[in-house]
Amino acid sequence: MVLLEVMAATTILAVAGLGIVRLVDAESRSLAEAQQREAELADEDRLLTAHVLLSRSDLELRLGVSVVGPYLVGIQRPTRTLFRIALRRAANPQRDDLVTVVYREDLDAR
Repeated sequence: MVLLEVMAATTILAVAGLGIVRLVDAESRSLAEAQQREAELADEDRLLTAHVLLSRSDLELRLGVSVVGPYLVGIQRPTRTLFRIALRRAANPQRDDLVTVVYREDLDAR
């Protein structure tokens, strides 16, 4: 009788331990994915900052979509003085990750 109780308790502990191991495994995968995405966003932020610092003439030369490493940089000019800069991963081209709009004075309009 005692042997059966020990076997039942061991089985219960094994099943509970297996559940904990699965939970820890899922959490570690989730953490690794989050760290990878954080690194990608940091790269995109640096790339966006570099484009924001460009002059009006440099932005005009880069109108359209260009490939920069694993990213797509889209530059549009919705008005004469505004430039929209959008970054997305080439692996997921249908969704913008970071977007900003910058103002550049139109010197020709003076």
